[in-house]
Amino acid sequence: MSLPETVRLTPQPQDLAYTFGGRAPLVTVRPGTVVELTTEDCFGGAVRGVTDLPSQVCVFPYLNPVTGPIAVLGAEPGDTLAVHFVEITPARDHGVSSTFPHFGALTATHTTAMLHPPLEERVWLYELDTAAGTCRFRARHGDFTVDLPLDPMHGTVGVAPAGGEVLASITPGAHGGNLDTPEMRAGTTAYFRVNVEGGLLALGDGHARQGEGEVCGTAVEAAMRTTVIVDLVKGRGPAWPRLESDGHLITTGSARPLEDAFRISQHDLVGWTAELLDLDLLDAYQLVSQAGLAPAANVCDTNYTMVAKLPKTLLGRARAYSGLHDHLRERAAAYLRHR
Repeated sequence: MSLPETVRLTPQPQDLAYTFGGRAPLVTVRPGTVVELTTEDCFGGAVRGVTDLPSQVCVFPYLNPVTGPIAVLGAEPGDTLAVHFVEITPARDHGVSSTFPHFGALTATHTTAMLHPPLEERVWLYELDTAAGTCRFRARHGDFTVDLPLDPMHGTVGVAPAGGEVLASITPGAHGGNLDTPEMRAGTTAYFRVNVEGGLLALGDGHARQGEGEVCGTAVEAAMRTTVIVDLVKGRGPAWPRLESDGHLITTGSARPLEDAFRISQHDLVGWTAELLDLDLLDAYQLVSQAGLAPAANVCDTNYTMVAKLPKTLLGRARAYSGLHDHLRERAAAYLRHR
């Protein structure tokens, strides 16, 4: 197998984006290109210790920077942009997390008005050991520590929205964006509908690990060194972002209230299953109802995100996007062997 073309993208602070849409591409690549890139953490690297409160060291609204956009030659509205994550590695030996007074699933917000006092703003520093594969939680009060498994992923991945719309990078939607699903890890392929010429892919918001739901509003936020393969499928653009791992088909939905995000993700999984297995829609509905999984991605962002998962063992010989995920896995393995 021939080695794919490789492009390196290391943006300077002034190159980072805070929106999807409204920006010219930093680089243009051919389909099948390997892109080696770096991303900053959601705080822009400004939170370095437990005394660095985000409200004091960060400049609002310049949070959640993303690297990009990356244009893909030949990508036209209605196409599918495929992004395969080859590697995601923390770029520093630490990550940070925090609570905010009016952000997160278990506090009052500007849309959920409560009379009780807001939560304290507090920062936790996590020690990251990539060799050991651990992420050390250390309680701020008391002596408790525990090593959690390192599970790097990207919280924010997406393309430019349709119709010239510009959306803050913190917002998840049909374009992708701040989906905050732990499924967006190395070995996974993500599929996005192309809305504008070139697609304009951007990604950031690296997490050393994140629990499902991102309940407090932040994961273990970390700068990343990430490698992706970007490819293109003509036509067949999904209405909402999809993912594929070695074991599952995965669909997403982002909305408020949470049950609408759930419905969007389930609706797409039922339709995708019916298409792949040539099933009647209600037969697919029945199969997904009995075999599917429905983990929460985030319950804290401007829109909430749910995912729906179906084991690929149920698909028999059927392959999503003509087996593109398996093909990209092979190309990723070739890249890793010869780099």
